Amino acid sequence: MKKGKEIDLMHGPLASSMTGYALPVALTGILQQLFNAADVAVVGRFVGTGAMAAVGTDSPLVALLINFFTGLSLGATVVIATAIGEGDKEKVHRGVHTALLLALIAGILAAVISEIAAVPLIGMMDVPQEVFSMAVLYMRIYLAGLPVIVLYNFLSAVFRSAGDTEDPLLALIVSGSVNVILNIFFVAEVGMNVDGVALATVISNAVSSGLLLFQLIKSDREIRLRKEDMKIDRKAMKRILMIGVPSGIQGMIFSIANIIIQTAINSLGTAVMAASSAAFNIEACAYYVVNAFGQTCTTFVGQNNGAGNRERCVRCLYDALGLDFAFTGILCAVLLLFGRPILSLFNENPAVINYGYIRLEIIFFSFIFSIIQEVLSGYLRGYGISARPALISVIGICGIRIFWIFRVFPRYPRLQTILLAYPISNAVTAAVLVFAVMQFHKYRNENLRFQ
Repeated sequence: MKKGKEIDLMHGPLASSMTGYALPVALTGILQQLFNAADVAVVGRFVGTGAMAAVGTDSPLVALLINFFTGLSLGATVVIATAIGEGDKEKVHRGVHTALLLALIAGILAAVISEIAAVPLIGMMDVPQEVFSMAVLYMRIYLAGLPVIVLYNFLSAVFRSAGDTEDPLLALIVSGSVNVILNIFFVAEVGMNVDGVALATVISNAVSSGLLLFQLIKSDREIRLRKEDMKIDRKAMKRILMIGVPSGIQGMIFSIANIIIQTAINSLGTAVMAASSAAFNIEACAYYVVNAFGQTCTTFVGQNNGAGNRERCVRCLYDALGLDFAFTGILCAVLLLFGRPILSLFNENPAVINYGYIRLEIIFFSFIFSIIQEVLSGYLRGYGISARPALISVIGICGIRIFWIFRVFPRYPRLQTILLAYPISNAVTAAVLVFAVMQFHKYRNENLRFQ
């Protein structure tokens, strides 16, 4: 099953291989979210509801950038995984070095641009005055760490393209532990505010990037990094950008839609803001399982498509769907069962707990359609088809959510009205993606180009 820590994606039983690949990816995402939740929990406990709301209201803006670079890193995953499937070591080598240089350059540029745009963006979100200054402070410090955050995403993409999902997880466990310790130290001991948890996050991301970079330099695998060979290959970069940019833009537009939703939530008061922030950290744990099987499908299809094994590619799709429904369903059931006690860890206000649980119920229902959307999008990306699923998702999800907030919410200004945008938009998008995959199979069987 494994060569070292690498799972063999092209041979052996699919279900066990996909599970072994996906669960560390999901656990990595969940741990990231738990460590982010530690930011919210620490300021909520030691500073107050205002600081908690400030960190929570920044979440969509942070996601705007992180989602773009996560999508961009998928381009690196597909390019390197396909080269591995083809057995072209030189192409793998060029892809790895190009991806990491691209990450460093993009991370630095994004940090500079984001620092300039931070205040205007937060000002557009209708943030209450008592929360505004803390939200700006947290955002500025967090954005300064973008280069190491982006580098971690791309380093993880390199390892995962080779079937190794354990090393990114281990690096995150170490850095996340550092994050929690520094959160408590900076806020509870030193007396810092939201700036303390933001600084802890930046330091911990630097630790995770450093650990993976060291591992890649010392590796004896085909994805080994050599400092003297650090240069950008134009062909590899073009391919990474062609696949990654549509995925990244899709993630950004998702975040823009969520910022609009967050603005509507902000209009309902601090208690609803705090509840939404707490519930978001819980539901994100389940979403990372949904997303993990989509990423798994992308990587498995990428390698097997490179090897010319079309039949195994199709089986990857169906196995990923079945496994995703099983694992996500179990986790959502557990989180709903213990939802109120978990919400109380963030804030003991009964109103916050009640609003938070309402959000969990509606969002978890929408995951039925999110699973279909993520896995089918991942399947098409594995073939290098990125623009079409991105366009479908942007129109189906973002378009409907934005329309809902501007046209429906003003008539029925309640939290439940806002949240109904999620299952409705996800259902429409999933249906269109099913049709898109059917058309892809039809065109492929007839040896036509799928545009």
